[in-house]
Amino acid sequence: MTGMLYGLGVGPGDPELITLKALRLLQAAPVVAYPAPDDGPSFARAIVAGHLEARRGAPPVEVPIIIPMRAARFPAQQVYDHTAEVLADHLTQGRDVAVLCEGDPFFYGSFMYLFGRLADRFPTEVVPGVSSMMTCAAAIGTPLSARNDSLTVLPAPMAEDKLRAKLENCDAAVVMKLGRNFPKVRKLFDELGLTDYATYVERASLENQRVLPLREVPLGTAPYFSMILMHRRGQAWSL
Repeated sequence: MTGMLYGLGVGPGDPELITLKALRLLQAAPVVAYPAPDDGPSFARAIVAGHLEARRGAPPVEVPIIIPMRAARFPAQQVYDHTAEVLADHLTQGRDVAVLCEGDPFFYGSFMYLFGRLADRFPTEVVPGVSSMMTCAAAIGTPLSARNDSLTVLPAPMAEDKLRAKLENCDAAVVMKLGRNFPKVRKLFDELGLTDYATYVERASLENQRVLPLREVPLGTAPYFSMILMHRRGQAWSL
């Protein structure tokens, strides 16, 4: 019998936003893997650190997945190739493996790259998580969309001409992964007359969460964990 591979969505940052199912599996798994940048600690592990400390019995074997966090090199396929084989060894020996993923595993989640390499070889279960997009909507107290609205989700690193075309033809939009692309995105919102309908959120659900009307955000580089939410009616419930 091989072990079970679990992709656990651990939510946007608040440890209390992990689901009961993900928590149960996390505290039982003998092997826990998680993405980590090559220049600092793992955010996914930080979310569940208290839950790991509270588990009973032996601590899990931890497998950091060191990922270069630079657009020119990401996704680093060789990292996922290597990690998949490390996890396959544990699974082959009958050990369950829980892979942590910020937000939801299948919503821009790094787990998808391991899923693609392992799911056809080992039994796998994906546990959904609270996405940062929904957390930001809750933080600003506004629905993302309503009725027959189209909601467009856009990664900020997308080419400027493509971003413009998408923003021109949507009812509501979420632009995520802002980081160093924030000035480009802000310029587009200004040029398209959308700035007054948009709200900026960074580090949603964390103690240092910040929420501002987009027009009040200083120009410059925003954190990677930030996004803009916009609705052309101002509020989704407006007619």
